[in-house]
Amino acid sequence: MRNGDNKKIVAISKIQFKGKRRIDWHAVEIYLKKYIGTCYVVESNKNRIHIGKDFPDEYANSEYTASLKGTLAKAKANAAQNLPQLIQIAEKTQYTPNYKEKHKLDAKYGW
Repeated sequence: MRNGDNKKIVAISKIQFKGKRRIDWHAVEIYLKKYIGTCYVVESNKNRIHIGKDFPDEYANSEYTASLKGTLAKAKANAAQNLPQLIQIAEKTQYTPNYKEKHKLDAKYGW
């Protein structure tokens, strides 16, 4: 699907993660576990993205996620439903060095 600027977009057809006050990030984390061990290819540069076992926890419990409120939190939670499509249409991907001690080692296929 494309938007008015002819850029690829992903439509989220079902709002699975709802909440007036809080998103159930534990439910999002459980949902994301089904992607562990899968690999997706970014169409624009053919990079392979491997989903590791710590991805669900990082997605649902990162410092950034903890800072999200309202609509942005709901958008991130529900984007989890279309993870493969979002990876495939990604543009301008780049390697980011590890700055925090907890990330002192790269994952098996990179960080």
